Amino acid sequence: MRTLIKNGTIIDPANHIHARNNLLLQDGKVLATVQDEPEADVVLDAVGKYVCPGFIDIHMHEDPYDPVRDHLIPSIMTSMLRMGVTTAIGGNCGINTVSPIRYLELMDRDGGPVNMGLLAGHTFLREQAGHLDKYAPITPDALRRLSGLAQEALEAGCFGISFGIRYVPGISMDEMVETARGCRKSGKFIAAHVRDDAAYIFRAVQELIDVGRALDLPVQNSHVGSMGGFGQMERLLAMMDAYRANGMDLSGDCYPYYAFSTRIGETTYDDGFLERYQTDYSVIEVCEGPYKGQRCTEAIFRTLRREAPRTITVCHVMKPEDVDMALLHPNIMLASDGLMDNGQGHPRAAGAFPRFVRNYVGSGRLSLDEAVYKMAAMPAAKLGLSHKGNLRSGADADVVVLDLDRIADRATFDQPNAGPEGLDYVLVGGEVAVDHDRVVRSDLGRAVRKH
Repeated sequence: MRTLIKNGTIIDPANHIHARNNLLLQDGKVLATVQDEPEADVVLDAVGKYVCPGFIDIHMHEDPYDPVRDHLIPSIMTSMLRMGVTTAIGGNCGINTVSPIRYLELMDRDGGPVNMGLLAGHTFLREQAGHLDKYAPITPDALRRLSGLAQEALEAGCFGISFGIRYVPGISMDEMVETARGCRKSGKFIAAHVRDDAAYIFRAVQELIDVGRALDLPVQNSHVGSMGGFGQMERLLAMMDAYRANGMDLSGDCYPYYAFSTRIGETTYDDGFLERYQTDYSVIEVCEGPYKGQRCTEAIFRTLRREAPRTITVCHVMKPEDVDMALLHPNIMLASDGLMDNGQGHPRAAGAFPRFVRNYVGSGRLSLDEAVYKMAAMPAAKLGLSHKGNLRSGADADVVVLDLDRIADRATFDQPNAGPEGLDYVLVGGEVAVDHDRVVRSDLGRAVRKH
């Protein structure tokens, strides 16, 4: 099938293209940029609009698995699609919803709204290896099993290993190195939600860097805004820049909000968090259940920690100037860190990408080319996906047509799953999936692997 996107301005930072032209797609690939209007099965008029490679979310949390029906439950993938994301990477912060091997098999079998790749989540694999106490050091036998499971996931096409160091206090340097050792053979990377934040962020990032240096691996420092966005960002970015200057492949990601999200039972809220953030319980907003929309009191907090620890919360504590500093930094890419539970959660899962364009391009702090680089070309390079994140001939025909005058997020903390505006078309594999903000196909995505 041939599709012609005509009259638009093509933005392709990977190939330094910013020009009015027509884009011709054929059989799921970019065929060429052309000045004429060749015959096509589908013609999309992009006059006055920008034509960009599909966005890549390198850090999100994949859809849940239904073990009874043996299928994935598309929820967050649909939110990704509506905001122009055509490829997403799950398994972050050490968490998989089901065996990553099985997840990729189900994507092959059933498809989904977006293309999905995975990191192998250390926490998930640790539990599969039989070590359930997150506070206790792993036993030698469990570590051998864990290392084997990690190797199997990497051989099945996972892009690397992710760690939720914060969520597994008992983890050691040796455990991380042994889990990630298999990445060396296949050119893969490690990512992590580091052990601590706020004033303690520097030693936490150093720990992650030390794992990367021990194995000579690329490193992705996850959601730096929610880890260093408490007055530490300038020093944190300088620290990362120094390692990059010495040859380390070290990058980070960030979302354009000033509040983070996690489940109330997680170690983030263990004793001492109020002192760490220099705040009180009222900064915690409950996202679901009988207290939805309420700010915590000590009583609500302790009740939910005891009776409903999986309740999603939002914590309004990050400094706007720190988050902005991260997002404007040339080595920080955009990611949503999106997590949804029955349509509830943080609005970043449905609004991060259009919000980034509206707030940073619309304000003149970034050009659209710079924004698209952070949303497409940069994550594609980190993932080693030369066929995504660009519009060169032969690339996958994942394309976004956006209206810069209209693009805006509509998701809020009260309505976190509201779709954005200003996305005229989103194409996955050369076929229209979103038509003027409306999802028309939700089965075009496939598994993405790295071998």
